[in-house]
Amino acid sequence: MTSPKPLAGRRVLDLTNVLAGPFCCHQLAHLGAEVIKVEVPGTGDLARQLGADKDLNEALMGVSFLAQNAGKRSITLNLKSEDGKAVFRRLVAGADVLVENFRPGVMQRLGLGFEMLKQSRPDLVYCAISGFGQDGPMRDLPAYDQIIQGMSGVMSITGAPDTAPYRVGFPVADTIGGLTAAMAISAALAEKDRTEPRFIDVAMLESVLATMGWAVSNFLIAGRPPQPLGNDNVTASPSGTFETRNGLLNIAANKQEQFEAACRILDRAALISDPRFATRSARLENRVALAALMTEAFMQDDAVSWEARLNEAGVPAGRVLSVPEVLAVPQVAGRGLVETFEKVSGVGRDVSIVVPGVKIDGEAPRVDAPPPELGAQTDEILAELGYSSGEVARLKDSGAV
Repeated sequence: MTSPKPLAGRRVLDLTNVLAGPFCCHQLAHLGAEVIKVEVPGTGDLARQLGADKDLNEALMGVSFLAQNAGKRSITLNLKSEDGKAVFRRLVAGADVLVENFRPGVMQRLGLGFEMLKQSRPDLVYCAISGFGQDGPMRDLPAYDQIIQGMSGVMSITGAPDTAPYRVGFPVADTIGGLTAAMAISAALAEKDRTEPRFIDVAMLESVLATMGWAVSNFLIAGRPPQPLGNDNVTASPSGTFETRNGLLNIAANKQEQFEAACRILDRAALISDPRFATRSARLENRVALAALMTEAFMQDDAVSWEARLNEAGVPAGRVLSVPEVLAVPQVAGRGLVETFEKVSGVGRDVSIVVPGVKIDGEAPRVDAPPPELGAQTDEILAELGYSSGEVARLKDSGAV
């Protein structure tokens, strides 16, 4: 069975750099859209120079680039030159979507803003991703994931009371911004009988806040600012991370019956009727004492054993794993989350990437090509736009491509 492609026939222009925008277009490409990556001649997406492999960075095929650009085609365009702008407008005329993550105002100063480009494509979906949005007093400030994590409140509730604030260990703000953009773009493309353009303004700060639902709502509705709780759950106890004889274990005994089942599995049935723990609210008030008693029991066996026994009894439990460990888990390894391309040009070896975490009709999404070398499809795309070989040579001589 081939991978379903619900966005087949849609063309997306990806003008983005590093993570939020490329991650957005990574989703769209795997859902079937044709994604053309428009890059700066000579250097391209900054992510081409980022990652744990120095040699790949120098070859402009950094791991950070490889992770989220499979299936895209690359054209290099100098958008500061008039010839480059002319090529770009011709690209836009045949595109359904444009995604950019420049600072607000950059595209307008280039003469390529939304109001100008919708003249080339009257039903264009234009998505601008930025740190703080296209208006407001902070619109012109630079923003990276670390900045947004700090300003959004994420860091203030990450870590334990004596260690917070901590940043989340991966670029969660960039990722959420990219997912938010992909969702909004897909919604715009799904509009029936739409003939007018759409301008989508994605602010990473707001995207992150929108995903912090319970934490934000506890303040907005109940007047209680969220606090860092380490690995504990704000709504239930015992629900968190426990040491075992070998390895760490997360459990989520959020329901009364799950708490009672956990006590019986741990051979601590007396805790069920203990007035300190008998009710949900009592367990929250006495979570430290309960955790100490349960940890004492957990130390009698290892995390693998407890995980199996608790899950069998209906108590959600899972070991704390490293990235290599979780990728080797049969549940993950067997569902097609990792896609591998053989002997990728510009890399010289196989490249494996993580695809979007969804299955459609039982199939994980796939793309047909590995991440491209910088400008690899420039000539091909120009020919598709109707440029002759002589015109392409002139564009190259002028530095437009």
